Amino acid sequence: MVKLSNRFAFIFATGFYTGLWPLKGPATFASLVSAVIFFFLSNLLSNDLYLSILIILFTILGIWSSNRTATSKDKDPSKVVIDEWVGMWITLLFLPVNIVWFMIGFLVFRYLDIFKPFGIRKIERFSGGVGIMLDDVAAGFLGCIVLNAINLLVR
Repeated sequence: MVKLSNRFAFIFATGFYTGLWPLKGPATFASLVSAVIFFFLSNLLSNDLYLSILIILFTILGIWSSNRTATSKDKDPSKVVIDEWVGMWITLLFLPVNIVWFMIGFLVFRYLDIFKPFGIRKIERFSGGVGIMLDDVAAGFLGCIVLNAINLLVR
């Protein structure tokens, strides 16, 4: 049972293996894949409440699975990308479901995730899965606020 649990944690933490595909830039690749998946989920579910519940569930499972996948030698392994999935999804939440907003959302999230402005970098200091997940959650919230404010201004 422990082996199965560890296997699921690894699969989930690596974003269903998207963190293992490219040799360089696994976070960018995983963000792109998750944006495409979120585009389809947004069309399928078409309800921000369901999408929000899914994001909360992925965040909780992401903390757990990241905790199990990280090691004392590598506290934030590049193969762990479920945090990019969640951050990307939060960034895109409440936006119109079209390719232009999703491309802009992708670029904004990657910028925020890489440069971690406004104290986001300090969140990485939390240990384990919490630290792995919450800096991307914060970047996602910031992206969501900025992009939805812009959307309200341009409508």
